[in-house]
Amino acid sequence: MEKFILSLDQGTTSSRAIIFDHKGTIRSVAQKEFRQLFPQPGWVEHDPLEIWSTQAGVAAEAVTQAGLNSEQLASLGITNQRETTIVWERESGKPVYNAIVWQDRRTAAFCDELKKQGLDKLIREKTGLVVDAYFSGTKIKWILDNVPGARAKAEAGKLAFGTVDSWLIWNLTQGKLHVTDVTNASRTMLYNINTMQWDKELLEILTVPENMLPQVRSCSEVYGHTSGKLMGQAVPIAGIAGDQHAALFGQMCIRKGMVKNTYGTGCFMVMNTGTEVIPSKNNLVSTVAWQINGETTYALEGSIFIAGAVVQWLRDGLGIIRSSPEVEKLALEVKNSDGVYLVPAFAGLGAPYWNQDARGTLVGLTRGTTAAHIARAALDSIAYQTLDVLKAMEADSGLDIPELRVDGGATANNLLMQFQANLLQANVVRPKVTETTALGAAYFAGLATGFWEDIPSLEQQWQEDRQFSPEMAPEETESLLSGWKKAIHATISWTETT
Repeated sequence: MEKFILSLDQGTTSSRAIIFDHKGTIRSVAQKEFRQLFPQPGWVEHDPLEIWSTQAGVAAEAVTQAGLNSEQLASLGITNQRETTIVWERESGKPVYNAIVWQDRRTAAFCDELKKQGLDKLIREKTGLVVDAYFSGTKIKWILDNVPGARAKAEAGKLAFGTVDSWLIWNLTQGKLHVTDVTNASRTMLYNINTMQWDKELLEILTVPENMLPQVRSCSEVYGHTSGKLMGQAVPIAGIAGDQHAALFGQMCIRKGMVKNTYGTGCFMVMNTGTEVIPSKNNLVSTVAWQINGETTYALEGSIFIAGAVVQWLRDGLGIIRSSPEVEKLALEVKNSDGVYLVPAFAGLGAPYWNQDARGTLVGLTRGTTAAHIARAALDSIAYQTLDVLKAMEADSGLDIPELRVDGGATANNLLMQFQANLLQANVVRPKVTETTALGAAYFAGLATGFWEDIPSLEQQWQEDRQFSPEMAPEETESLLSGWKKAIHATISWTETT
């Protein structure tokens, strides 16, 4: 009987499930969007029960669509939107509050307090992270401080915290397992990436009781099994990794210095730095790439908060396109953005600036500016932000990056990929399977259960779809970049009080 891997890919705007066969080929995909909740400016929430119901629904749909039964599932891997924070009651399994999403800025003032107290250096040394509202630790504290009775319940051991992976596994096992993996743990601001343990000093600083936390495991091992009631048969849960770590592995960036960029709601560039933590001097974060068989691989990462989301804004906010794929056609109506620059700092600026007060800025407008120029500037902004992060990565690692492996929804946009290669003056390589996040989770799960023998056999599965090489003279690139730098300067100066 042929066996398959089921990969659950729980993202920021949708839950997806993909079935992979032994060649790493996709056999079926099911996807369902869920609501984005914005209770106040700068606040972003999800309903945890909706996350679970959509994820369970698409898992069943993907299995049915591929014509399989649960006996044919060798194992299940999970990858997830990171930092998004859920706190629930251990006894009832009921969330005490909505999931606070990674994009949420409500704890920005508290982060500023931590910096004023000079704690950012200590937090950085232990976690590799910059102090920012992006990470989970301050979100947990907010829930405990603001939900009536939550802190007392937490101190009495009645509440559980988890990132989305932990929440899904809790539900898949009907409350039997409260676990996470090293990658998701490394994004909480509570986990020491040098000792690879929850850090008591950080828990005290953020006033988070240790009894709430999940057990931390590697990315590739059998953690337990799904409840038979859910899938008809107990399926081994054998792989967990945060989405960007899974994508790095799915892209087979398994050697030091290899880099991938995922173009999703945000953009996330990650470089494999081998078995050592490289502290960043350029506002990147040092993080755990993965852990397999007791060996930890580290990475440098730059997070861009708004990438594909800028196209959604053109669609939903401005109404200049009806569907996201239309953006390429509209942008192609003009030769270039004609000096228009859009800095999409809708949720602050991420790496390498880390300015949480920054807001979106559109500059260089004239009476001749059209919707096509704005669409072009929106696409260009994704490539410019990527370049900023890549330059910071080269400076931190001391390595030249000749090739960028790319994945995610926006890589289907050839105009954007070509512009990216032009700006970087380097090759941009798109793989045949662009679902690298789900693929990475499948690989972790398959390695743990013997479905795949070893990493070298996986490496042979990686195939290039298309390579984009620079077609623009370096001088022209420089001229465009000087405009982008001015636009960034305008964005940051807007935040300064006069």
